[in-house]
Amino acid sequence: MKDTMIEVNQRRYRLPTQAPVVVVCIDGSEPAYDGCDNGGYIERAVEAGCAPFFESMMKTGTYRTANSVVPSFTNPNNISIVTGVPPRIHGICGNFFLDTEQDQEVMMNDPRYLRAPTLFAAMQREGAKVAVLTAKDKLRKLLGHGLDFAQGSAIAFSAEKADEVSLAENGIDNILTRVGLPLPAVYSADLSEFVFAAGVELMKHERPDIMYLSTTDYIQHKHAPGTPEANAFYAMMDRYLGQLHELGAVIGVTADHGMKAKHNAEGRPEVLYLQSELDQLLGAGQSRVILPITDPYVVHHGALGGFATVYLTDPENAARVLPALEEYAGIEAVYHRDQAAEQFELPADRIGDLVIVSRAGWALGSSPDQHDLSGLNEPLRSHGGLSEQRVPFLLNRRIEWNNDQLRNFDIYYAALNG
Repeated sequence: MKDTMIEVNQRRYRLPTQAPVVVVCIDGSEPAYDGCDNGGYIERAVEAGCAPFFESMMKTGTYRTANSVVPSFTNPNNISIVTGVPPRIHGICGNFFLDTEQDQEVMMNDPRYLRAPTLFAAMQREGAKVAVLTAKDKLRKLLGHGLDFAQGSAIAFSAEKADEVSLAENGIDNILTRVGLPLPAVYSADLSEFVFAAGVELMKHERPDIMYLSTTDYIQHKHAPGTPEANAFYAMMDRYLGQLHELGAVIGVTADHGMKAKHNAEGRPEVLYLQSELDQLLGAGQSRVILPITDPYVVHHGALGGFATVYLTDPENAARVLPALEEYAGIEAVYHRDQAAEQFELPADRIGDLVIVSRAGWALGSSPDQHDLSGLNEPLRSHGGLSEQRVPFLLNRRIEWNNDQLRNFDIYYAALNG
């Protein structure tokens, strides 16, 4: 493969000719920074002595924090990482949105919603071998969009559906036997471990030039930084990252979002139910609340997050309800559509008339009857707003970065270009 630069979404990247490049997105990994009460997941695991590879990255590599995309949810941030640009360009602005053309609330996991190519498809066209491994299947088609599996140089599959992989659909088969682990439960730390174990297996044998490993935030939704469960999870990742390092990979680590406690001192969720409040302010049927955190896996957060969009039957009512909403204790900010699109680099045609962001310790819901909280066995922890925007940004080599404001979607640029 020739040593060359390619342009993807108006950013230039060097093809990985000297060493394979692995980027890891740790779902929900709150870092240590000013305002982080618990010290950060990676940092607390290092302090506990159970994450020596992370410690080596912090000491001899690159150790920074960066900003994620807001809304700080899984889909928009994973897609930003693999396209190198914000949602304004790639179009994915939530896990869930209102498709106004069909007047349907739908999951935003279909490639038809993508408006920009991924780095992976461009790299494969230039001769690179690509591997994309994700915990949940909801992301697989978006992340693997544009890959040609018939060439034998692309692999994309989820741990969730590892028992269903095929050469035609995923570029690989028999992965369960090769990895040697059972099919993991979707609500488990094992789902993320399978991603790492499979990544090491592929690096040993297929040796892709560029790899992406994306985990699930099951542990972070349930356990704060420094808890035994959290430290054990990060120790697991540390072991596999160490193996990838020994196999000669350039490694970049970031996250799609942070994670904050959203409960009071008694452990009860602190939730503002927006649909109920708007019905009181405007009357029933005058507004429609969309919660972009919604996805097929809501047991651990009950579809309660820090970001909501509101569609108004009469858009003129925005001026009436905006100042009223700003007075609620659980709300940090309310934006008109155009303000939100500019502030957060979002596609204006895919957000509501209003965008609402919660305060750090609060979550936003629709109405109580629309949320099943029976699966919340621990106090609510969630994400979506500005308070969960900070994420880790680490590499196993030292780089110089002139721009003070890193974004999580700069990680491939940093790993590939140095």
